[in-house]
Amino acid sequence: MQGYIINLNKVKDEDLIVTIISKDSLDTLYRFYGARHGTINVGFKIDYEKESSGKSTISRLKDVIHIGFKWINNYKLLRLWQDFTALFHKHLIDAEDLGSFYFELIEEASKKWDKQNPKRVAIEAYVKLLEHEGRLHTEHICFLCSCEIEDKDISLLRAYLPTHQRCSHTQPINKDALNELFVNKSSLFLDDKEVDRLWHLLLQGL
Repeated sequence: MQGYIINLNKVKDEDLIVTIISKDSLDTLYRFYGARHGTINVGFKIDYEKESSGKSTISRLKDVIHIGFKWINNYKLLRLWQDFTALFHKHLIDAEDLGSFYFELIEEASKKWDKQNPKRVAIEAYVKLLEHEGRLHTEHICFLCSCEIEDKDISLLRAYLPTHQRCSHTQPINKDALNELFVNKSSLFLDDKEVDRLWHLLLQGL
């Protein structure tokens, strides 16, 4: 089976507890340290097998093959990718029936990561996630004062919750550009400063 590593915890003697999101499940597995084992890291896509253990409730991770991206050696792209994929661990760790949505969302983003500004790819993916979970607020109603936002700009909080700039005292984003993002999942009309703002909000958590 194939999946993306979204968390690593080092335990005794360089062994690892590895959390992997696959098309069908979220797996937390034990990987024994071995000199012949290739290096794995957060964000890596791998092919792997699970082996049950009679001594532990955690299955063993085995037969790992790293499925590399063609941009894997670009440190800047890889670092942004790891920041993005690591967000899924805290968000999904207690989820039960995931379905294939999250795996396919990450898979789609990985294919665009070196073809577009990766921050834009992540932001567009996040808006799809918010919509999938029923958390995308497309109405221009301020989250803090509950009044309509009639200004030409909108400020956002974590989870892209809309506010008046005067209420949240945060950097505003053009309303038309934000509508394009929320409706068509396109960051085309956002400028780079607005993209950086949305990226930093995204890093606060899914």
